[in-house]
Amino acid sequence: MPVALPADREVHESSVKVRFYELDPYDHVNHTNYFSYFETARIDYLTDMGWGLHRLKEQGWQLVVVELNARFSAAARFGEELTIHTWIEEVGRVKSTWRQIMLRGDEEVTRLTLSAAFTDLAGKPRRIPPEFADHIRGLIPPD
Repeated sequence: MPVALPADREVHESSVKVRFYELDPYDHVNHTNYFSYFETARIDYLTDMGWGLHRLKEQGWQLVVVELNARFSAAARFGEELTIHTWIEEVGRVKSTWRQIMLRGDEEVTRLTLSAAFTDLAGKPRRIPPEFADHIRGLIPPD
């Protein structure tokens, strides 16, 4: 059964092909590598929005993960093409909530929910920059 993605907000799509050195002794992707796949997809999303890591750093900001929760539903294996769907669920004063779903075709492999916070370059929490918050809020429908 196909996974339902939110129809009421922008969902970014990226893909990755599983490489042999990402496998564990059971011949499927080691769980730690899923987090790298998800991170790459989030960075791609930020870049495509015009808020890439270089732009954030030039303005003195960092977007750091403060909490994450993953659910593994199926194992990915060497050579498989995985599609990652990423969207921002909500944005607050300092933190934002992101959701990601990884699919192999129509089959869900893994899903991730995470909170990311804005900090300055020294790591001190900062309010989300207004221009970033306005951009993100434009992608999220009102309640």
